[in-house]
Amino acid sequence: MKFTPEPIPRPAGRPASSTPLRDYLNATNQGVDAGYAVLPRSLAESMPLPWQQQFAALLAQFHQAYAHLQWPVYRVVPSRYERLIDLDEEQLAEAGYLMEIDSDGEIVYRSRNGAQVENPEQTTALVSVLDPIPNNRHERVEPAGVSQQPTPPGGFPAQPGPTTPPGGFGPQDHYRYPSAPEKPSW
Repeated sequence: MKFTPEPIPRPAGRPASSTPLRDYLNATNQGVDAGYAVLPRSLAESMPLPWQQQFAALLAQFHQAYAHLQWPVYRVVPSRYERLIDLDEEQLAEAGYLMEIDSDGEIVYRSRNGAQVENPEQTTALVSVLDPIPNNRHERVEPAGVSQQPTPPGGFPAQPGPTTPPGGFGPQDHYRYPSAPEKPSW
């Protein structure tokens, strides 16, 4: 082994983060808010088996690490942000707002504490919606970009590889086997 006084070159690119999970969760809005990250069970169970095995192992580690806490049962409600002016009375009430007509005949929005909302066109509220994610535990939901190949009897699906171009690889005429000598026909 050769030792050199030269410093070890640093890898190019961004340095590794010390908070990779936080960084990822802050960068996405799919099932994530400031306090929770939600994975639809039907989609997680539709992922390929190796992914499920890795994820199950990670969840087991997570639950073991925090087994000393009293875990409640969580109720997840599919929701999205909507502008106040686009909500009906029921949705406004769910979000903690009400709409009324003032003495001048203008529509006024108020929060639960009675304070007038100054800019309802730009104010959004979280309201429940119908769940767009399939919730059928008996049928598989195919992940995008994954083709489901049946597992052959050997146990491992055929791995995709480069396709062979027509005529095979490389020049085909560089060597020919001699043909069988012709037999004279009498």
